[in-house]
Amino acid sequence: MHIDLNADLGEGFGRWTLGDDAALLDVVTSANIACGFHAGDPSIMRQACQQAAARGVRIGAQVGYRDLVGFGRRHIDIARGDLTADILYQLGALQAFAVAAGGQVDYLKPHGALYNTAVIDPVQAGAIVDAVSTFDRTLPILTLPGSMLAHLAAEADIEVVAEAFADRSYRVDGTLVPRGEPGALLTDAHAIAERAVSIARDGRVPAEDDGLIGLTPQSLCIHGDTPGSVTIARAVRDALVAAGVELQPFC
Repeated sequence: MHIDLNADLGEGFGRWTLGDDAALLDVVTSANIACGFHAGDPSIMRQACQQAAARGVRIGAQVGYRDLVGFGRRHIDIARGDLTADILYQLGALQAFAVAAGGQVDYLKPHGALYNTAVIDPVQAGAIVDAVSTFDRTLPILTLPGSMLAHLAAEADIEVVAEAFADRSYRVDGTLVPRGEPGALLTDAHAIAERAVSIARDGRVPAEDDGLIGLTPQSLCIHGDTPGSVTIARAVRDALVAAGVELQPFC
């Protein structure tokens, strides 16, 4: 058994920092690096790419809405072509820093509200697929299994990497409980680690109303902006290894 462990990184801005990127990069196998729209700036992006490349951690472009104030967690109604252009802009910026660090952008993952919108909205999901098709159609897209984005990417012959969240609650239909609802984000390291093992080894996770849903992800996500994220990530990694699950990048 093996699985990838990813985390959101590079989410500071200017003198403001969020999370401990260096410590997380010692734990994860893939890094979703903010590309300057929902968080991040050129210096932070450059440093994150350098640190990831030095550790052999895969570099992912975490693209989002142009929404620094809302941290990319507010839905934006945007034309398909404009969103495609915004995503291409972010991909190109991160690619420059990745190449300068001796690496490359290895995959794309939407962030926040864009991620959730692309689960159900064919217009915005299509914009993401358009951007990847234009930039590099060999670039995998990390997304929720069964999502609109997964469906459209597969139709365009773009590799889809199924993702699960160890630190988020699920609805019985396999979607995530919205962050504004109680219990949407889990913070107990032990409980999160147990869920990670259940997902990776047993292919299932608890859902609302005491249900169980089946999952067969290639990658597990830990949110880097969660308080105690490094402790959580280490607990998840240790629990997976103890359960006989090997951690390795999906690409």
